[in-house]
Amino acid sequence: MEKEIIQWIYEAGEKIRTAIRQETFVVDQKSSRTDLVTDVDKSIQDFLADKIQQFDSSATILGEENGQDKTPIDKGRVFVIDPIDGTLNFVMQKENFCIMLAVYEEGIGQLGFIYDVMRDDLFWGGRKVGGVYHNEDLLAPPPNKRLSDGLLGMGISIFADNYYHTREIGERSMGVRVLGCAGLDFIAILKGIQIGYISLLSPWDYAAGSIMMEQFGMAFSGAEHQPLKFQDRELFIGLTQAAMDDVIQIIA
Repeated sequence: MEKEIIQWIYEAGEKIRTAIRQETFVVDQKSSRTDLVTDVDKSIQDFLADKIQQFDSSATILGEENGQDKTPIDKGRVFVIDPIDGTLNFVMQKENFCIMLAVYEEGIGQLGFIYDVMRDDLFWGGRKVGGVYHNEDLLAPPPNKRLSDGLLGMGISIFADNYYHTREIGERSMGVRVLGCAGLDFIAILKGIQIGYISLLSPWDYAAGSIMMEQFGMAFSGAEHQPLKFQDRELFIGLTQAAMDDVIQIIA
């Protein structure tokens, strides 16, 4: 299965790069002027959904676009798609965005894929393959650093509002980084250059990354250390085990 998915993702990435080169995409607003969607988001989700249905007609899809955002995660095989994670970066910067795809079976994460499109860089893995890979190279788990010993990715709004003590958490780290793309934050965690990521996310934002974090023995949860709901937006806290212990003490 992983070989087929990787091929689909590479094909989707080339479609996005072509749209950027030809400047053919159309931008619309969703909830606000900074919450954008493009026709490329929608077409890439359709492209991936078609590939999935051809591969497994019994599978269902949980995705950000095209009315597929309410699919339950715990029934059968579910593919979770974020066709362009970081759409604002895609529109404004033409870089720093990702394709993300995850596979769940009966609610258990099996495979996650995060593709940095403009750098042609793929991170993928999970329990189904017994490891996490950077392109073709098997990655070693990152060091289990404390909160005070590493950089922390965070959503800017929750830091500004000190939501669930996030400003205090950030100030106890070595520094807060805001990338505008959940996929890039997860890549930084997997590479060991960031100890974690805290933000308000939807299921398609955290599905792939959490599978690979779990494979590395890292910790993730909702706001009050409860399991993620995979419904609507919620606070995602994903960290090394040592940093999670520190954060729990701050939030408690």
